[in-house]
Amino acid sequence: MSDLKSHEKRIFESLFGMRSGYVLDFTNASFAAFFREHGVDIDSHYGTGSKANRLRAFWEAEPNERVGDVLDGLVRYWGSCNPNAGADEVRQAERCSLIVQRLTGQSANPSVADVRTIARLFDAAYIDQQVKRISDSVDNDPELAIGTAKELVESCCRTILEERGKPVQGKPEIPALTKATMKELRLVPEGVPEGAKGCEIIRRLLSNLGTVVQGLAELRGLYGTGHGKEGRTRSLKPRHAKLAAGAAATLVTFLFETHKER
Repeated sequence: MSDLKSHEKRIFESLFGMRSGYVLDFTNASFAAFFREHGVDIDSHYGTGSKANRLRAFWEAEPNERVGDVLDGLVRYWGSCNPNAGADEVRQAERCSLIVQRLTGQSANPSVADVRTIARLFDAAYIDQQVKRISDSVDNDPELAIGTAKELVESCCRTILEERGKPVQGKPEIPALTKATMKELRLVPEGVPEGAKGCEIIRRLLSNLGTVVQGLAELRGLYGTGHGKEGRTRSLKPRHAKLAAGAAATLVTFLFETHKER
């Protein structure tokens, strides 16, 4: 059986309109056809009751990966039926997508798209705008992508501190801003208990986060937007911009997910 949590089930039920016994706009025939596309005979195994009850019985009985596959298909179907959905519904669908990722064990490296999803969940419109800027410029304007990657980390830290009642005063340098965020999230290296398993490895990884931030700031100073440069300065290649964007995405995803979890 899947390990869908009660609050996760409520999110899906709300998005799919299951309170009335229906699931989206499916008829009995189209509901059965949808499940057949995913290798499930919903009528033979869960053929009694409303479509909503059959879906509930399915996600109670089947393993995570199979449930995640079907729910992913339903979320995508919802999206095709609601191209003009409002912001609240879109955020609800994105929450469902994050749950699907957990069920299916998707653990790919964080990407700019992952950060955009998290930004929307936190109503961080400015961060979402920065992510779009990075996506649009990484191939044709590496300088802008590199500069915005550094700004993305700054915006992430400011948003987290604001959410936690610790708004930032003034314009601190990015290493100090990141350190303050890590301290608020109890991620500073000295915060790892001495007896914790693998404590030295954890401390080293956390220390390396600070090195990544410093590197982003220095790379932005040399090659990114935001500072005037000597006229013969050569731009970096898109692969360098992708490196900066990937590093920023990894860090921002980790910080945001830690903030959300705690």
